[in-house]
Amino acid sequence: MPALIDPENVPVLLLYNLDPAWTNLEKDEVTASTALLEEALTGVGHPTITVPVMHANISEYLDDFASLEHIVLNWCEGLPGMNHSESLVAEHLEKRSFVFTGADSRTLERSKDKCRVKRALCSSRLTTPTWKIFTSPHSEHWICFPAIVKPALEHSSIGITRNSVVMSQRELNRRICFILDTYHQPALVEDFIDGREFHVSLWGNGRLEVLPPAEMDFSLFTDLHDRLCTYDAKFVPGSVHYEKIQTLLPAPLDAGELLTLEEVCRTAYRAIGCRDYARIDVRYRDSTFYVLDVNPNADISMDASMACAAEVAGFSYGMMGTHLIRLAARRHPVWRRV
Repeated sequence: MPALIDPENVPVLLLYNLDPAWTNLEKDEVTASTALLEEALTGVGHPTITVPVMHANISEYLDDFASLEHIVLNWCEGLPGMNHSESLVAEHLEKRSFVFTGADSRTLERSKDKCRVKRALCSSRLTTPTWKIFTSPHSEHWICFPAIVKPALEHSSIGITRNSVVMSQRELNRRICFILDTYHQPALVEDFIDGREFHVSLWGNGRLEVLPPAEMDFSLFTDLHDRLCTYDAKFVPGSVHYEKIQTLLPAPLDAGELLTLEEVCRTAYRAIGCRDYARIDVRYRDSTFYVLDVNPNADISMDASMACAAEVAGFSYGMMGTHLIRLAARRHPVWRRV
């Protein structure tokens, strides 16, 4: 990004969701995380206004701001009271002609459906675990075990526990029933790749930069049911998975492995249509990298893997934020001219 784009001249709207239905603890955590990001952005010079979205009528929160005078840092993961609505946030911003960080509405809509993601990865000749979608527990034709069962329309490891890994037809049918009954959506069944897991953050448009990969180290677990990133591992401090899964950053990879992993992740980024930044989740078994998922608009909290990888690459938290904003600025009718 050209140095002439001075952060002091780029006002930022930091858009995030704050659902009134959340617990006080959840609200406090989101508010604290947002305050850290706001402080980091103002620390590098951006005039920053935080905009909490507390109900589904997002237009109400944008009426006081001119699209030509701001760039939106889109940290809004959905509209309160509306499940799977991340793409609707981007759609509203597009309709109001705001330039914003991260993926557009079409990419966010595509990425929330794991079946569509799988097909896009396969079309790009990427290796992904063998998979099948089930809308009923009749899984007699699935013969690959161990397998893992996930909700087909969720992210952030929602619905994933140690019980998601199944070893037999009976366990598979039971877990599919659980997903259908609990989440009211299809179940995605995959070959469980019991190998090393990497979370790889990338940023850029056109030319993509791969940040140092992070490895999720499962070495403290001997039971393969525990060798995965569950919901608890990400969000429940004190849980076994949260405490025992260690993050190795940068991941210990030789030069050839790192080169191959970077190329796989660049291809996956482009296959899904990511913009500005994303995180790719990959497993490694028998000298093969398997793409598990692609996460446009990955978490950019200070303690999340993207920010940690950026820090290892030499970017402070504020520098990471301004880098994302400057990538978006290239699409802005004012700042793209400088």
